[in-house]
Amino acid sequence: MATIATTGNKGKGIRSDCHVTLEIRQSGGIEIQLVSKVKAMYGDSILRLCNEIFRFYNISDASLLLEDSGALELVIAARLEAAIRQLTGNTKEYLPEFLPQNNYQTARDRDRFSRLYLPGNSPSLMINAGIHKPNGIILDLEDAVAVSKKAEARFLVRNALRSLDFYGAERMVRINQVPAGLADLDYIIPHNVNLVLVPKCESAEQLKLVNENIEKIKKEKGIGGNVWLMPIIESALGVLKALEIATSPNVVSVAIGLEDYTADLGTRRTNEGNESFFARSMVVNACKAAGVQAIDSVFSDIADMEALKQTVLRSKALGFDGMGCIHPRQIRVIHDNFAPDEAEIDKAKKIVNAFIEATEKGLGVVSLGTKMIDPPVVKRAQHTINLAVSMGKLNADWRNEFLTV
Repeated sequence: MATIATTGNKGKGIRSDCHVTLEIRQSGGIEIQLVSKVKAMYGDSILRLCNEIFRFYNISDASLLLEDSGALELVIAARLEAAIRQLTGNTKEYLPEFLPQNNYQTARDRDRFSRLYLPGNSPSLMINAGIHKPNGIILDLEDAVAVSKKAEARFLVRNALRSLDFYGAERMVRINQVPAGLADLDYIIPHNVNLVLVPKCESAEQLKLVNENIEKIKKEKGIGGNVWLMPIIESALGVLKALEIATSPNVVSVAIGLEDYTADLGTRRTNEGNESFFARSMVVNACKAAGVQAIDSVFSDIADMEALKQTVLRSKALGFDGMGCIHPRQIRVIHDNFAPDEAEIDKAKKIVNAFIEATEKGLGVVSLGTKMIDPPVVKRAQHTINLAVSMGKLNADWRNEFLTV
């Protein structure tokens, strides 16, 4: 049995993290060597935290080397807990404070224009992500985490869900591919994750397993509320199964991952997207038939904002409701170009006004000029109005202004 464990990250460029080297011994008491540039200011509090964790796990003999790069307490606690549990097999959880401002649910139909991917083992990228105001923040346990780091990343993601301020963004986690990803659920479901992304999804059966495990954990922990699912379609088989995936319970949106999809086809991804037009159209149509949101893939060139804008406009024209992003600077471009434009707002105002007037007159039929307006058209127009108001593109009293023009 191993007596030494290492967790965390160190080296050039590492910020807001720490590296733990822990040895459990037979005697000698607790020895802690702290290497930190902020030792003079925060050394005492760091040592108190480490000793508290040792007492929590009933460890009286250990040697700890903690190389600190400005880590928050939630990070230090996650790194040390991961090392202790690796060596001892103890399953007790040392949980940091749960911030009350993170205790919110999200609606099935909330806007999901942007979702910002953050590597689940890189705390420096998580800490202030919410201030950039993405619709969703994804703590990624899958592709963004090295295989050797996946186990310890779970502790960091769990602590981040509890103790980082998400500023109202939808709290998302991308688990690993099912069935391996089912083990990730134990670390996120009890801590108010709003939405789980299920990668490389190819069938409703995979989502059934996820739902069953979520319900089991909720029952064991006495947890209420919704946990939504966003399956990610990343293969030719997944594309052909898009409708059964989109109609699965608790699915509120379906994303497409074009890097893996084009690799599956054996082709190269381009900005124009001709090679993925069929797949994206299949996903959009499946989502619209199922009444859920269609979410486009990420755009990987974080320096080319004009190319991103054109990609967003093509995505919106295909019927997508949002897309992923890998850098905060992409959020504004995605929001601005998925938002309703002036022509869409003007048309929506006319439709909603016609509906209100018909309702006030007791008419059962709504028309605009010579065209009849169906209820789904009115509903979509009202959504456009609500969106324009929430994004500051339309005054809340727009109708009074509309009628006086």
